Amino acid sequence: MTSRFPRLLGAATGALIILASTPAFAGWSGHGTAYTPRGTYNGAHFGSCGGGSCSHAGGVVGPWGGLATNTGTVTRNAPGQFSNSGTATGPNGRSVQHDGNTSCAGGTCSHTGSLTGPDGQTANTAGTVTREGAGQYASSGTVTGANGSTVSHAASTTCAGATCARSGTVTGADGGTVTHSGSATRVAPGVVTTGGGSTVVHGSTVVATGTVATGTVTTGGAVVAVATPPVVVAPPPAPAAVYIPPPAPATVFVAPPPAKVVVALPPPAPATVIVGTAPLPRTVYVAPRTVYLARPPRAAVMVPGHWAGGVWVPAHIV
Repeated sequence: MTSRFPRLLGAATGALIILASTPAFAGWSGHGTAYTPRGTYNGAHFGSCGGGSCSHAGGVVGPWGGLATNTGTVTRNAPGQFSNSGTATGPNGRSVQHDGNTSCAGGTCSHTGSLTGPDGQTANTAGTVTREGAGQYASSGTVTGANGSTVSHAASTTCAGATCARSGTVTGADGGTVTHSGSATRVAPGVVTTGGGSTVVHGSTVVATGTVATGTVTTGGAVVAVATPPVVVAPPPAPAAVYIPPPAPATVFVAPPPAKVVVALPPPAPATVIVGTAPLPRTVYVAPRTVYLARPPRAAVMVPGHWAGGVWVPAHIV
């Protein structure tokens, strides 16, 4: 166990103090280490039951030092009827509240619940698990987010001997599907390996009644040492050094520049020239000169006034 284990003990100390202060209880505690392709995870948990309820507290430290904890309570309300509530806190300190109800009858357990995030958004869950035969189980369910989108899942599990295999399908709100499968095998007491290359080593202590002490269990005044069979599981060996030559330089094909497309436009239509008819030659009108013909002048004779036949004729020119 690494130096991270004391952090796990501290994370669940509150639950342990509550358990130790109870005069009589059925309790358990445990710790474990998981060696996975992504790193090593260390976990510890404590729990107790009394008065129809079981409470638990636990935590896991990841390979980068982040601590995730989970606390909760399960209460038996009636035969086959259970309710649960709790809080899960991630390495970033954000918490999710969860609660639900479970009903079991005729080999099938149905569950409904809700999850409320730190921002107040709520997701609803529903699902069933059915025992179809010895070591045969089927499950299905849905998760509906705060935005109304629903993701459904279905899976089957088969256990035989020391191995359980599981496969399933997850269908998203858009109809897309993701399939998954895996297996877990018990290779020794408290040691489980998975098909994904992980090894889990688990140790536990179970107390029927009394108080929990380090390394011992006190039952009715008799001190009994509790120890799980020692199993030494070395972490996976470091991978052998493999020389990976640098990749050959990539061949870069430089395409020639595309040929320029020259569009020859037809010559512009000739300008429209309107040629009028030649102007008519200027007409010169020569009016004939008017010739007045007058009688030649003659001498004017002044005739003085006179009587003519008894009529007075005034003077006049003739």
